[in-house]
Amino acid sequence: MWRHPSSRRWTHSRRNSRATDRGWYRTAGIDRAHETAMTQDIPLRSRWLGGPLTAWWALALRAIVGYGFMAHGFAKLFRGAGAFATILHGLGVPAPDLMAWATILVEICGGLSVLLGAFVWVASIPMVAVLLVAMFTVHLPYGFSSIKLVAVTNARAQFGPPGYEVDLLYIACLAALVLGGSGPFSVDGLIARRSTSKPAPRPSR
Repeated sequence: MWRHPSSRRWTHSRRNSRATDRGWYRTAGIDRAHETAMTQDIPLRSRWLGGPLTAWWALALRAIVGYGFMAHGFAKLFRGAGAFATILHGLGVPAPDLMAWATILVEICGGLSVLLGAFVWVASIPMVAVLLVAMFTVHLPYGFSSIKLVAVTNARAQFGPPGYEVDLLYIACLAALVLGGSGPFSVDGLIARRSTSKPAPRPSR
């Protein structure tokens, strides 16, 4: 079958791109015979990083969310769960001792789960619950901004009570990880690769 030279050049360029790279990027071409623009998704994968470039954003989100939750959890633990329970009691939270330990465990274990990329969608449920409780019971009355510069003295800068900005940022990061995947160097990715690499069962005769 005869093919226009422009289409042959397009196919040749596409084949060469696939031979050298893997992953995805967008390229464009023009069919000179019909004067129409063409777009084509071509695999692009970094030779040095060893994974799709579009998936490495998840590693940064996992690092900041996982470390942030674990830092808050260990800070509460080192100060004592009783001290945190007293704060919860003042806020009117029922069963403050139980909720104090539950919050600490969610922050430490959930943060570690996100950091490792292990069962992120499961860990994100109690983590989002903790964020929503903190947002509606503590941060909501103080507005959106989490950084409120009140004054600058000779000793240091003074800040007002934080708003719910950081809570929303954490929730957005968790939603992105659940919807977009845990990315490279994750337990979830390892499980997914093992499940897809299993040979299909042979049909019985």
